[in-house]
Amino acid sequence: MSIKLRLIVMSFLQFFIWGSWLITIGAYWFQTKQWSGAQFGAIFSTMGIAAIFMPSIMGIIADKWVNAEKLYGLLHILGGIVLFTVPMVQEPGTMFWVMLLNMMFYMPTLALSIAVAYSVLKSRGGDVVKDYPPVRVWGTVGFIVALWVVSLLHIETSASQFYVASAASFLLGFYSFTLPKCPPQLGRHKNKTLFDALGLHSFKLLRDSKMAIFFLFAMLLGAALQLTNAYGDTFLHDFATVDVYKDTIAVKYPAIIMSISQISETLFILAIPFFLRKFGIKQVMFLSMIAWVLRFGLFAYGNPGDGLWMIILSCIVYGMAFDFFNISGSLFVETQTDPAIRASAQGLFMMMTNGFGAVLGSSLSGIIIQRFFTNADNSKDWHSIWICFALYALAIAVLFLVLFKHKHNPNEVKLTHPEPLLTVE
Repeated sequence: MSIKLRLIVMSFLQFFIWGSWLITIGAYWFQTKQWSGAQFGAIFSTMGIAAIFMPSIMGIIADKWVNAEKLYGLLHILGGIVLFTVPMVQEPGTMFWVMLLNMMFYMPTLALSIAVAYSVLKSRGGDVVKDYPPVRVWGTVGFIVALWVVSLLHIETSASQFYVASAASFLLGFYSFTLPKCPPQLGRHKNKTLFDALGLHSFKLLRDSKMAIFFLFAMLLGAALQLTNAYGDTFLHDFATVDVYKDTIAVKYPAIIMSISQISETLFILAIPFFLRKFGIKQVMFLSMIAWVLRFGLFAYGNPGDGLWMIILSCIVYGMAFDFFNISGSLFVETQTDPAIRASAQGLFMMMTNGFGAVLGSSLSGIIIQRFFTNADNSKDWHSIWICFALYALAIAVLFLVLFKHKHNPNEVKLTHPEPLLTVE
């Protein structure tokens, strides 16, 4: 098996694990367990909590003491054990701690998978800019396949989805030990302080008002991402209680409908260079925010019957909402920093989006939905929920357009910047 194919298998399984339960846990939570929305929001906050500190800690361990591929495999094995125990949990409070432990094992593997792939490709003379994207795209494919497997097996509301994720986690964990060795780079990191290792040097970016505003809005958009992850599948499942919709394709296979979002994501990635070159980061990020408005607004008025086209269109615009925010934002951060500290700057971007943003979005949305949009019989007023989310995204878009001051520079798409805002002293 070629080394690229081996890395493709790693990338595929990495996101297959996540896709097995991330979108469908809401249906299991509300329909099978019938637990509250406020508690569910806390469950999704575990991803953000873990993303704030665990990737940095595991990065230090991989840099200094343990081969990256071995640490990567160990984390997946431990995560597989935790996922296997999830169906045994009978209390929502206990579920929070179990999922937090699972996320503490899983979130660092997102960064470690990149580190392993880069190390392996570079050790064989590869060009990571050219060779890594075709590997990474199979991660999105893995996520889509997982959604289809869970949906076609009709286990979206069943605890069995966690057994599927657990099995994939065990498989990837043991498979990782067969990957080429990625030893600690002691020589490169031996003089690195804990402050630098944690990526805290990049916080100097916040001294610049433009970058501080950018990271603030990155956090707010990270919150929007959690809204669609947490409630999209549950929204479609709830139509099963309406006689006219209960036998429609969208209700029978909601995870497959939601997977259109990931398919769209793979396509919009290809459009990013053109949009950045033509319009610049401010306009591209603004387009992302408008796409979030459409994502939520179309859900508000869509249904699995004659309004199915709105749900499908919502899934299509998700590709723009996600890619134009995450990938373009990451690219912008790289153009604004010295090459020596770009890795830590990207860590700051991830911390604001997948860390603080995720905690903000999942926690507050759960509380708001439970207090204002949950009926006496525990059913949800989905139209008002999605309208509320759409107005949130619209407010962010307007404020971003007014507050974020940035002049478009076509050279940004070349990943070079004549005067980086932050340099190593």
